[in-house]
Amino acid sequence: MNALPAVAVLVVRDGELPAGADEATAEAGGTVLLAGTGTSRAHGLLTSARRVWVAETGTVPGTLAACLAPVVAPVHTVVLPASPDGRDLAPRLAAELGRPLLAGASQVREHGADVLRWDGRALVELTVEGPYVATLEPGLRGAEPAPGPPVVTTLELAPARPVADARPVATVRGSGAADSLAEARRVFCAGGGLGSASAVGLLAEVAAALDASCGGTRVVTDAGWLGYERQIGTTGVAVDPDLYVAFGVSGAPHHTGGLGSPRHVVSVNTDPHCPMTTMADLGIVADATAVLSELARQLGIPEGSGRFADAEESGAVR
Repeated sequence: MNALPAVAVLVVRDGELPAGADEATAEAGGTVLLAGTGTSRAHGLLTSARRVWVAETGTVPGTLAACLAPVVAPVHTVVLPASPDGRDLAPRLAAELGRPLLAGASQVREHGADVLRWDGRALVELTVEGPYVATLEPGLRGAEPAPGPPVVTTLELAPARPVADARPVATVRGSGAADSLAEARRVFCAGGGLGSASAVGLLAEVAAALDASCGGTRVVTDAGWLGYERQIGTTGVAVDPDLYVAFGVSGAPHHTGGLGSPRHVVSVNTDPHCPMTTMADLGIVADATAVLSELARQLGIPEGSGRFADAEESGAVR
């Protein structure tokens, strides 16, 4: 990798790419290193890659950092998506390389990065002298497809030295496409206006029926109606869907700051002047729960049935 200005590093688990994989690859000019398990299958899922290296390495972050550091040392800028694995690996890789880490970047530049700070309310331009490591927030930049198939090279990496690090106990995976919130093309969002865990559970059923992911505002996750992994906003998951449908969402800045640039926005709210309805392409001024119930009826989804039937009693939709 001599003389390369930038490379994206993606941690692959069983052939699955992390959230923000294509954006990080595009930010590095289409040059990417896939490390982990099932990398030979995963590279075919990238659309923005021009040059790809694949290496089967395992996914323990400390050992992986020690293994990758000699390979990426000649590269000026190392970009990782701010996915869970990316956030685990980035500080360890920066420490191995002896470089600064610019975390939470919205854009990577030659001599630094623009990073989000103070719960996404400020964009700060950080400048560094020399090479650095950065994590790129998914859902903010987008990625243009590469003009053709990438050039793929398989790397055989030397075993890393033993590294003292956290010991993985188990890997817990989400169930189905509804958990891929950051990269979902359709997102249905629950706001406090829905009023109950059972209504949020019904929204999740409706979203699943329409091949969409279900997320929520901080009000909803703080109430325990959705898990925090489904919180949308500057303090949660950043999304950038084609369709964003907000049920009972007022549109507070810390929520809309994580929306990216949805192509179409629909707001269902009793307040015609709330920020979410103001920014929407279609505003439905009505009770969000009533509209949701009618939509579920039209889809043939009976309220109180399905895998979210006991949501209100159990206290959360996961």
